[in-house]
Amino acid sequence: MKNWKFYNALFVRVLFVMILFFFCVFLIYKMFYYNAILVGCFVFIMLAEMYFYVKNQLQFYDRTLLSILQNDFTTNFPEENKRDNFESLYLLYETLKVQQQEQISKELIYRSLLNNIESAALILEKEDDDWNIFLMNDCFSDLFKVPKVSHWKYLKNYLPSLCFEIEKTDFSELKSAISIKIEEQDLQTFMLQTSRTQSYNREYFIILLDSIQRVIEKKEKEAWINLMKIISHELMNSLTPIRALSQNLLHIVDQENLEEDDFEDIKSSISTIINRSDHLQAFVENYRKLAMLPTPTKQMTSINALFDDCLRIMSPILKAENIELINEIHSSRSILIDKNQMEQVIINLITNSIYALKEKAEKKLYVSSYTENNRFFISIADNGKGIDPEIQDKVFLPFFTTRKDGAGIGLTLSKNIIEAHGGYLSYQTDEDKTSFVICLI
Repeated sequence: MKNWKFYNALFVRVLFVMILFFFCVFLIYKMFYYNAILVGCFVFIMLAEMYFYVKNQLQFYDRTLLSILQNDFTTNFPEENKRDNFESLYLLYETLKVQQQEQISKELIYRSLLNNIESAALILEKEDDDWNIFLMNDCFSDLFKVPKVSHWKYLKNYLPSLCFEIEKTDFSELKSAISIKIEEQDLQTFMLQTSRTQSYNREYFIILLDSIQRVIEKKEKEAWINLMKIISHELMNSLTPIRALSQNLLHIVDQENLEEDDFEDIKSSISTIINRSDHLQAFVENYRKLAMLPTPTKQMTSINALFDDCLRIMSPILKAENIELINEIHSSRSILIDKNQMEQVIINLITNSIYALKEKAEKKLYVSSYTENNRFFISIADNGKGIDPEIQDKVFLPFFTTRKDGAGIGLTLSKNIIEAHGGYLSYQTDEDKTSFVICLI
């Protein structure tokens, strides 16, 4: 620290007091008592001044350090104390003040981010053996109609089922579904995820809750938006040229004399309008197939018989495309299905595999079945080009296709058929194989 002026001033005072003190002793020795008393008074005054000088210096240090320890940077540093004796202290004070302002700004940003996410978030901070509420975002407070309380024990009065579920695991990491009753409403199901972390000898417990119903509604909304985009695209691809050609025809027939070229234009325009109308009709017909899927007429059907019929139909195409079939279905089991609809699903999945194998030198198609956890699985896989990551969330979307001659309803229709049977259709993509798996319960 640059305290040389302080030490110099203190040294001068001490030296001056010592000189006066020895001079006072000398006067007493010479028996000049009145003069000695007068000098003694000066010594006393100098000692008092030196005491208050040192005291004021130390008090300023103490006040400043106490402000730093208490994170109180509201006081302004006096101009005379920004230099000389207190220059280093002033630099420390200003540096910590800037750091605190930056930290407050970051905290405001973090809180703003947490308050704007759609998940209910609650962060607990451990103090001794109790948990205090470090942060509760707006979504949590609004969703569960809970005021922003400061302690875990107060939260238990509002959400006993949630608190009990977390306390049951002794505040350990957890991921599960939980049903919570909000005020007097019916039970609602949430996805609960918790984690525990430590930072600077502080322990934190993070709780995230997502409404399953809201997640489903969000996914449904996204699916509808994507579907409407595709439908709008298909409609505009047909309606735009039809409108343009109709205007052209109207312009031609308004002429008084028609030439041979005009008749050719009329024929060409009408032909194009018919083609685009046929495309629209096919598009609407495909939509009708999806929207009006008949209820499955289920009968006990042998797995071997089901695949024998499907592979008999597809065998000529597989041979023509030089695709090696690895048939691992040797099950004597029978399942309750609509055979016609299930054949439609299997043939569609095999057709997709044939398309995926177009550019492969070594073409392999795998069909297999297995039972696991009282569920029956059918797998149709190939070593084709796989599914690009950017379209993986669109493969079951109606009318979405990467094939020039595709209608984009095959996988959607297959998925709907399997779901009508009480099962589900999913896919798995590995490095060397893509599998579509049918699960029947």
